[in-house]
Amino acid sequence: MHDPQPHRIRRFHRSVRPLPARAADDLRFIRDTMERSAAFTAISGWGQVILGLTALGAAALAARQASPFSWLRVWLAEGLLAVTIGLISNTWKANRRGLPLFSGPARKVALGLAPPLVAGAFLTFLLLRMRLQSALPATWLLLYGAGVMTGGAFSVAIVPVMGLCFMVLGGMAVLGPAAWGNYFLAAGFGGLHVIFGLLIARRHGG
Repeated sequence: MHDPQPHRIRRFHRSVRPLPARAADDLRFIRDTMERSAAFTAISGWGQVILGLTALGAAALAARQASPFSWLRVWLAEGLLAVTIGLISNTWKANRRGLPLFSGPARKVALGLAPPLVAGAFLTFLLLRMRLQSALPATWLLLYGAGVMTGGAFSVAIVPVMGLCFMVLGGMAVLGPAAWGNYFLAAGFGGLHVIFGLLIARRHGG
């Protein structure tokens, strides 16, 4: 004989998150993953701080030089040192955090930064040959700022802001007295690198 009572389905009560909440979490995870893969996050804040400190030392040393050529030689040596510090510190951070150093975003950062730096190298030679050394600080600050802004568009959000500050300082160097050029370089390559380096180290893990 069949049971006159219909079979009752046991219901297991368990806490299940509402579907909209789970969907929002999934979308947030996908968005964060895409942002991390699309941004170069291996910029070393501490490396920027060290770079800024060496630039402050270079500014102090350059101010004591007796000839324009000696002044230029100090800053060119600082430029080579800065490139070395940047490469080593970014590689250290990438390895420590397991980040891809030669990923697509890293190449975009390099392609955005390299053209203004190459242009700056040629303009340095041109301005020196034309005996317009007083134009070098503004030229360096403006081109470096432009490169950091364009390349930094593929990095963390604070990097393009740093580039903008360099360009503003470069504009001030254009309008300010030529005798202040070394101070503008100290404020930019020294002060701005230290300030933004500390911010990057604090907000983005070193």
